Amino acid sequence: MLAFLRAAGLARPGETPAATALTGGVSSDIWKVELDGGPVCVKRALPRLRVAQLWEAPVERNRYEWRWMQVAARIAPGSAPRVLAHDEAGVFAMEFLDGARHPLWKNELRAGRADARFAARVGETLARIHAATAGDAAIADAFATDAGFRAIRLEPYLLATAQRHPDLAARLGALAERTAATRAALVHGDVSPKNILVGKDGPIFLDAECAWYGDPAFDLAFCLNHLLLKCLWVPAATPKFLACFDALAAAYLAVHASADVEARAATLLPGLLLARVDGKSPVEYLIEEAQKARVREVARALLLAPRDSLDAVRSAWQES
Repeated sequence: MLAFLRAAGLARPGETPAATALTGGVSSDIWKVELDGGPVCVKRALPRLRVAQLWEAPVERNRYEWRWMQVAARIAPGSAPRVLAHDEAGVFAMEFLDGARHPLWKNELRAGRADARFAARVGETLARIHAATAGDAAIADAFATDAGFRAIRLEPYLLATAQRHPDLAARLGALAERTAATRAALVHGDVSPKNILVGKDGPIFLDAECAWYGDPAFDLAFCLNHLLLKCLWVPAATPKFLACFDALAAAYLAVHASADVEARAATLLPGLLLARVDGKSPVEYLIEEAQKARVREVARALLLAPRDSLDAVRSAWQES
């Protein structure tokens, strides 16, 4: 790490900075490094993720995260950390953003501070990135990461869940194949509240390791899925979470509603719901069997009788 920082010109030849390992990630080693010029964040992708089940992924995803942050910052300035240096060994450095001034959206939601206006900014910013890269052949070539996306997203979420629910295997497999075959825009791949900072000028997206030129509906469904699950984590804030769901979806679709993206998101979302209790990466805060059973009940019903609008999915969840 120190050799990388020196080669990049971020650390002086004689400088030996202190480094602190940061927590919270399962797919990478992340450090805060105290350079003489100020702190930076250094990230290195792991070949095997820190989860209970075996989950391996190519480390070159680090390169695509670096590229995604550059593209996002051009389209929506401030929407990603400023990147500083990268090497082909799978390490890159970016600006360090202080959590005191850039709170994590997940922590805000955990405290019941669910601001629909901020959720709308998330949806609008995400849609701008999708719309600006739609049909861009150069971006498609730069993010031709089909194999990595299958290994990091489709297999551990949809296909692993299909093994737990044989009667839904055909449906989940079809969702995975449709998603894999849809190449329409630059996808972040992990738009979760744990990967979004609340900046003073809007959302700042982190952890774009799953970046892929594919189906923008995946990003939309992935984030909305978390807002539904938070209702079981903090039940008292359910009305606020559902208001955030509505605001994010509406803001997104006001900017980028082409090619049936809403219908694809609405039909994919139940598969992602089920994956967060029965896939390789279950959410850590749903620990009671009654909570998991509620998710399975709603997700299975929506997979067996798909809805083509996000409002219909949200209503089915609310009614449950």
